[in-house]
Amino acid sequence: MTAPRRRADARRNVDALLEAARTVFDTSGVDAPAKEITDLAGVGVGTLYRHFPQRADLVTAVVETGIDAVADAGPPLLAAHPPVEALTEWIHRFAALLATKRGLASALHSGDPAFAGLPGYFLQRLGPALASLLDAAVADGSARDDIGAEDVLHAITQLCQPVPGRSAEQTRRVVMVFIDGLRRV
Repeated sequence: MTAPRRRADARRNVDALLEAARTVFDTSGVDAPAKEITDLAGVGVGTLYRHFPQRADLVTAVVETGIDAVADAGPPLLAAHPPVEALTEWIHRFAALLATKRGLASALHSGDPAFAGLPGYFLQRLGPALASLLDAAVADGSARDDIGAEDVLHAITQLCQPVPGRSAEQTRRVVMVFIDGLRRV
């Protein structure tokens, strides 16, 4: 009976660490002191290293949970909205994920082998989620049928690249122009 409680506590600790790391990475960068993360999470440094022995493990987990959240949003959005609206909202969530990834870009492109699996994970999780939204919008006639999910993922990724002097609002508007181009006229 004690073991399940520890597992629940451990899960809460991991969740708290991931949320704290997301926040700290956004404000202080991925090289922020571990103590900053653990203080925000309300756990000790030992707990951080027990779950994430290397900094790259924590960075990878933060990126993967962000990818998972966007991928998992597809079915509920489709259940709650007409297909083209669900697709639009999902793309905005994807763009927001890419915006938060900006603080992680240098770490992810560092050549560290710990990050080698992330591009595959990205496509494996997000591709099918987007494909189902696109298929639904094509089926009801609200979206073009000549563009695939992987094309959309790559296009949005490129549109969301940091550009000196471009604000988040300008990026959002550029993404909206792309979304408008997906719609069947």
